[in-house]
This record gives sequence, C-alpha cells and structure tokens, in this order.
Amino acid sequence: MVRVKICCISSLAEAALAVRHGASALGLVGHMPSGPGAIGDKLIAEIAAAAPPAVATFLLTSETEPDAIVDHVRKCGTSTVQLVDAVDPQAYGALRKALPHVKIVQVIHVTGPKSVEEARECANHADALLLDSGRPAAAVKELGGTGRVHDWSLSRRIMAEVPRPVFLAGGLHPDNAAEASQAVQPFGLDLCTGVRTDGQLDAAKLEAFFGALAPARH
Repeated sequence: MVRVKICCISSLAEAALAVRHGASALGLVGHMPSGPGAIGDKLIAEIAAAAPPAVATFLLTSETEPDAIVDHVRKCGTSTVQLVDAVDPQAYGALRKALPHVKIVQVIHVTGPKSVEEARECANHADALLLDSGRPAAAVKELGGTGRVHDWSLSRRIMAEVPRPVFLAGGLHPDNAAEASQAVQPFGLDLCTGVRTDGQLDAAKLEAFFGALAPARH
C-alpha cells in the first residue's frame, strides 16, 4: 500500500483534516530560505504532540550542522527528521547517537543523473529517501514546495537501486497521483501545493487525490 504524506501542515485543524482523509504522515516545515508552509517551532511541537500514534510527524529542517539539527528536533518533538539539504556523511552518526528513536529521511533533489549516485550514497546512512524537485544550487536555495515535477525515470532508477523506502514528491496532485505511483512505485507520495487552494488545505482536493490513488492503496 502506498503511503501518503501531506506536507506544509499549518495548524491542528489541517493536521486533523489530513489524517481523516488517510494521511500516514504529516510534514511540518521549519524555517526555510524559500518556499511555502513554514511555521514556528512551538506550533510544530503542538501539532506533533497531538498527532495519532500511528501517524508519523516529519520535521523539515534546513539545518545542516548536527548540533543545530538535534536542537531543532528536540524543540519540535517529531518522530522523524527530514533533511531538506545535503549534510556531511558524518552528521548521520551524530544524529543517531543524539536522537536514537528519531527516523532520518534525506531529501534528494532530482536534477539529473548525478542524483542517482547521490541517492545511493545517502541510502547508506538514512532510514528513507525523499525525491523532490528543488534547486539547492540556486542563488536562493529551493528546498521543497516548488510544485514542479522532475524526471520520474530517474526516480524509478533510484527506487530500483537503493535498499531503503523512497517517497516521491514534486508537483503531485489529484490528476497525476495514479500515474506517479505507477511510474515510480514508491513507498510513499508526498505533496503540499497540489491539495491546497490559496495556501489552505482543501478537503475536496484531498478527497480527489486519495480517490485517484485508491487502486494503488490496496
């Protein structure tokens, strides 16, 4: 069954709405250099504490130094940390030592064939990968929430070559949900802007997304 992570959750009400429609995980966005959905650490902690036990809570952090990442996770109390930028390989060991019960998800921004090599290396350290469509090399880093689809053939290669669960993100919405799931066959799908209207989580779009995905979830 393909899992669904609803990202950019901005309130307790949005979290409850996402869970009611079938979300397996909630994405809670900390401070970012650009992009939608960032909220304060206090609110992230409130939403994480209120989430049902079976629903994972992901802290999206742009921190790259181990001490700063650990401090951010401890403030927010999430079950998972999503590293939206590249980190030094030694950082993973430091995170596991300081946060032994927190899962580590490394974002790979799929920009070309080199992303496959990057994914293979990161899979040696992270618990899961998330394939997104950001541009970390841009003058102002884009680290998620772009609404852009990347090359799914590269994502499918990564799926085939890494021994870790893989989430697919980037430009997903009700009209391409089933196609994305079939083309890449990921562990999970992750979306933000594709189920929002004027920045707010849209119940009708959530229903359409999960409805389109229903055959792949059984």
